[in-house]
Amino acid sequence: MKKIWLKHYLDGMSAEINPDQYPSLLELLEEKFTQYSERIAYSCLGTDIDYKTLEHKSTQFAAWLQSHYSKGDRIAVMMPNLLQYPIVLFGILKAGMIVVNVNPLYTARELEHQLVDAKARAIVVLENFAHTVEEVLDKTQVKTNTNEHG
Repeated sequence: MKKIWLKHYLDGMSAEINPDQYPSLLELLEEKFTQYSERIAYSCLGTDIDYKTLEHKSTQFAAWLQSHYSKGDRIAVMMPNLLQYPIVLFGILKAGMIVVNVNPLYTARELEHQLVDAKARAIVVLENFAHTVEEVLDKTQVKTNTNEHG
């Protein structure tokens, strides 16, 4: 197969990766958070977040998750592409939990099906889409009392 996209790679950029270089995605992320700590990681709506801040905020979110949920729990994320998304995504991974991406434009029926099918225990949702979550919450395993454990 001809890899026509390679002509757009910068000089010195490898066309192949070593999938065994990192034992986990989390180790890759942690290395890059340190390596690029002062660089801008994401820009959105006129606001930037650097890797150091992203690492700090995602660690804080991971700690909160670990105090309310268990390793291996599935956490749904119903958000568009905003700066909060990578914080939530990396926080879930750092907490040892599983990310369940949910389309924020889902209907209540579609959302219910995905949350039930994925056995999601929690959902992080942008307020604009919370009304859809409210419609199906009692039909899912999503835990609404964060003082409970397990």
